[in-house]
Amino acid sequence: MVPVPQSTPRSPAAGQGPALRRAPVQQRSAERLARILDACAELLDETGYEQLSTRAVAAHAGVPIGSVYRFFGNKRAMVAALAHRNLDSYAGRIGAGLAALPSVDALSVIDTVLDAYIAMKRTVPGFALVDFGVPAAGHADAGDEDPNHLVADRICGLLATPLGRPADATLLRKVLVGVEATDALLRLAFRVDPAGDPALIAETRALLHAYLAPSLGQGG
Repeated sequence: MVPVPQSTPRSPAAGQGPALRRAPVQQRSAERLARILDACAELLDETGYEQLSTRAVAAHAGVPIGSVYRFFGNKRAMVAALAHRNLDSYAGRIGAGLAALPSVDALSVIDTVLDAYIAMKRTVPGFALVDFGVPAAGHADAGDEDPNHLVADRICGLLATPLGRPADATLLRKVLVGVEATDALLRLAFRVDPAGDPALIAETRALLHAYLAPSLGQGG
């Protein structure tokens, strides 16, 4: 097994970022927050972002509407928190996948990162619409961080040690380009086929192998 540094340990509320009004202190409160975000994800699949409402989420989660407003001022903040939770989950999947590799090489690292995203795209409720950021229809605030930059930063931190190189600006730039390209190509793949068009996924993998593999070595 390859030792892989895990993401920084986080509380149940961590990863919700500034979208969370109040962090849960007790386990019961943390579980209620998780139910609210689970309900939000499920309703996104059913209704889309525009039709989503805090009242509908409260009803679906089986909690009072006041419980939703305890954590979130509006549905946009709630969806943003869901996106942060997705990013934490994605980082966890990458870390576990890298740790399970018998040895690290550039192609296996690329495949681990790509396959973790595809698996979430296929199985995680709400992920098709909200992966790591509020949908464009949500009119992101000017102060929001770009989701792909957040993703690239997390991936860069996870890959640096296994690859034997610093998480420097060069690695971050390479990973960001890969993230941007993957985002565009997989959006196309999942538009063509709800399960992800296999040929387009294969093209995405080939592109990432060709672009990233030569540059993921020490100092590349």
